[in-house]
Amino acid sequence: MIQLVLARHAKSDWADEGLDDHDRPLNDRGRRDAPAMARTVVRKGVRPEVVLSSTALRARQTAEAFARAFDAEVVEHAELYLAEPAQLLASARAAGVDEVMVVAHDPGMSALVSRLADRDERMVTCAVAIFTWHEGTWDDVDATPPDEFELLTP
Repeated sequence: MIQLVLARHAKSDWADEGLDDHDRPLNDRGRRDAPAMARTVVRKGVRPEVVLSSTALRARQTAEAFARAFDAEVVEHAELYLAEPAQLLASARAAGVDEVMVVAHDPGMSALVSRLADRDERMVTCAVAIFTWHEGTWDDVDATPPDEFELLTP
């Protein structure tokens, strides 16, 4: 079984206009939504083996909330910051496990979810898309539709 869980980072704080985009933290809503969505994913029986995260602070904070709920480690990848769909998928494949979560940014996340779901989907902040292929390998992910797809929003 291959399970790909894609999460857009939770709501970020724009209070400090001089802060570099990469360094923006989560705001109060984001700090509430990330653990709540993590609990929702766990209740569905989904527990990725590893959580890959963009190096942006808001993505790392979101990934850490999910990783705590999954009892998994967070692995940061600079190439996930504002990544295109191909890079998001390549990073998941390269993780070396069958159940992976990727926490990153739009527009790449919405584009990848739309492509894999074969319909237009918008990833709002802290949305989680769960794709499951019951048979096959990572090589099949981009070539065959998932057996299951669910989009969760806060």
